[in-house]
Amino acid sequence: MPKMKTKSAAKKRFKITGTGKVKAGVAFKRHCLGAKSQKMKRTNRGTMVLAKADGIIIKRNFLPNG
Repeated sequence: MPKMKTKSAAKKRFKITGTGKVKAGVAFKRHCLGAKSQKMKRTNRGTMVLAKADGIIIKRNFLPNG
């Protein structure tokens, strides 16, 4: 069986931490920011760690080589 390729879109959107968790950007911070609270805009800066179940799916299907 041939090697699995990493999905190009996934490698641009996700990073794997040293402990194996998956980091991703936070949603809802691109436009219509006037309607969102300052607290939401502040906490959505940077990245977040995905839930364990979501991280397993990403690693298994999209980032097989880590």
